Amino acid sequence: MINQPKAPFTLPQLPYAQNALEPHMSANTFSFHYGKHHNAYVTNLNKMVEGTDLAEKSLEEIIKITAGDLSKAGIFNNAAQVYNHSFFWHSMKPNGGGGPTGKIAEKINESFGSFEKFKEEFKTAAATQFGSGWAWLVLDNGSLKIEKTSNADTPVARGKKAILTIDVWEHAYYLDFQNRRPDYIDTFLNNLVNWEFAEKCLI
Repeated sequence: MINQPKAPFTLPQLPYAQNALEPHMSANTFSFHYGKHHNAYVTNLNKMVEGTDLAEKSLEEIIKITAGDLSKAGIFNNAAQVYNHSFFWHSMKPNGGGGPTGKIAEKINESFGSFEKFKEEFKTAAATQFGSGWAWLVLDNGSLKIEKTSNADTPVARGKKAILTIDVWEHAYYLDFQNRRPDYIDTFLNNLVNWEFAEKCLI
């Protein structure tokens, strides 16, 4: 579950086995990225909201309530990273990638002119996000748009609907691709992206 209803929050089960995305993303990467990084965000968030009013709020509500509040930056960062990572796992699948079909394909063509134009803009956003962050396909006022966010920031904080994301923090790809972020982005689009999940998010 991506938007968990209230604390204590849990590390959600992956939608596939940790070795299911090999050779494109290794089980070794998942052992660190999912088993350590994602798990640490869950643990930290639970400690931070325990005994507060936020413990009764959903993950998305916590993100929206704490966004922009410097006194609650730690809560926001951990809540947003729990959400972002959960969304990222679902944005991929075994034997994924390639071109979309159905409603998501129609919406991409309507919003970007062509799938190739979408790929070009998405790859540029992901490659040019300086330092740690994310590249997103979002639904905003009825149109699909691409944006990038720094560190833990997420479109959810601004009321936009996430459709697809790629994690470009170094821990997402360094064990498999070292400093070759563009190769990681190409692999995501060509071999991993889960268009069925993206289409469900349109609804």
